[in-house]
Amino acid sequence: MLNLLEPGESDDDWLIPVTGDACDAAGVLAKANVGTGFDVVYSNSLIEHVGGHARRLELAGQVRALAPRHWVQTPYRYFPLEPHWLFPGMQFMPAAARVKIAKHWPLVHTRPANVDEARNEVLWTELVSLTEMREYFPNSTILHERVLGVTKSLIALS
Repeated sequence: MLNLLEPGESDDDWLIPVTGDACDAAGVLAKANVGTGFDVVYSNSLIEHVGGHARRLELAGQVRALAPRHWVQTPYRYFPLEPHWLFPGMQFMPAAARVKIAKHWPLVHTRPANVDEARNEVLWTELVSLTEMREYFPNSTILHERVLGVTKSLIALS
């Protein structure tokens, strides 16, 4: 289990929490004396938070290098409801408008303490399109998780 800011906790011997950058997962895991070969890599709602196209390419490369199989899920850019703030169409608005919404909208997971924190959250979240997922995982099957027939999330499966 690899997390960026805090390792998490586990009472199971087979699950080792590690802190580090998933875009350098092999290096981080090696430094933590954890194996870097797995049966499957599982990632849920991470790739949209790593910091742009180049970083998403790095993450996808790590996923493919660490295991022969993967399950990588991300919210779909063109779903009408932005999933992090539960605000319709927020992902299509200018950054300044998204920051105002992030600061004041009541349905956010964790309300930011100030405008700088809201801006950071907004700029750190970039929803992914189908074309991008195909680019990041060219040999994977891309599944569509749907709500009422509309694609809500994409899953790269190998």
